[in-house]
Amino acid sequence: MTHARRARPAPAPMMSGRVSVGRRHGPCAKMGMSHPPPPATSLPHHKLFAYELCLSLVKLVAKTRVADAQLRAQARKSAASAALNCAEGAARQTRADKSRAYAIALCECCEACAAIEIAGALGACSAADVQAAVALGTRTKNILSRLVR
Repeated sequence: MTHARRARPAPAPMMSGRVSVGRRHGPCAKMGMSHPPPPATSLPHHKLFAYELCLSLVKLVAKTRVADAQLRAQARKSAASAALNCAEGAARQTRADKSRAYAIALCECCEACAAIEIAGALGACSAADVQAAVALGTRTKNILSRLVR
């Protein structure tokens, strides 16, 4: 008993630069289902969710209206330092160096939130701003504490 082989469908004609092979999407048929490599300009801290949270904290502290100039400056410096130390930790090679930088970032995050809380206690900023800073600071602290080993 001889079975006839099914004829394979011919590739569809090129339409708008795409090649379709059978029922597969052209690029997947050519290169497989793997994801493209990350861009060559990517830096180590761009891969960290903790760094994104630290940047969010920097932005939140920057837009928070704090009447006390010293507390405002301290909160901004601490939030920026948290993001910078997080980026430094991502670039470090040894586990001990990474841990040290992440621990400093964690402390700076808590310091930025404390400055906003103190400003709120003194009436130098709104309770809603304090609540937002503490919520984001808590999320950031929880992620950074997992990086400290």
